[in-house]
Amino acid sequence: MKHVLVTGGSQGLGLVIVERLLSQGWRVTSVQRTTSSPLQCLSDEYPDRLRVFNIDLTDTAAIEPQFRDVWFPENQPVDGLVNNAGMAYDDLVSNLNVDQLDAMMRLNVYAAMALSRAVIRRLLLVGSAGSIVNVSSVCAHTGYKGLAMYAATKGALEAFSRTAAREWGGRRIRCNCVVPGFMETAMSQGLSSDQRQQIYRRNALHSATDPQSVAATVEFLLSDSAASITGQNIVVDAGTI
Repeated sequence: MKHVLVTGGSQGLGLVIVERLLSQGWRVTSVQRTTSSPLQCLSDEYPDRLRVFNIDLTDTAAIEPQFRDVWFPENQPVDGLVNNAGMAYDDLVSNLNVDQLDAMMRLNVYAAMALSRAVIRRLLLVGSAGSIVNVSSVCAHTGYKGLAMYAATKGALEAFSRTAAREWGGRRIRCNCVVPGFMETAMSQGLSSDQRQQIYRRNALHSATDPQSVAATVEFLLSDSAASITGQNIVVDAGTI
């Protein structure tokens, strides 16, 4: 039974990804800042296949020790990583706040890189194949007013993902990005109905992206069915791009 590390599993897309993986028979370790009630319910439902740990991933120095000593001690194998945890700092470029940008970079980019390092090192140690899936965003490709800084973090993640795929493909370690469109999640709750409809009109389906569709794509990229897919951006955006 394959074991996947998922970040940001408490709510939104992360919770849907955890649910999807559990339903398909995977073992999951979910790490996030706090454990939500829905995630705790899943832990109670799948006590043998879901482990939950809380951590502030912006403290990147703590990631490697936690991975090595708590999440996967004694060189336990890990088969996949989903870098889903993220935050959006919304503002115009003319109002850029460097402290807020730094916090977002630490979670969206630095933490994902540090987690990838830990997982790749473990895969190399045990001599196993593996799959890393980074969650990007359609705004890195299309642009949305007020999201320049957020889009920059996702663009960085995509560039990192492509190069990591080149570096480690020879050791059977794959790295891809899933690129979701606008979803009805906690991250978008601050938008008005008019703002949502304006965004929907920009895509072919005139609707929000279904998190279940994104989660199914993540699960596919983790699976052996995607064994020849690496270094790619897989777009799930209701036809926005």
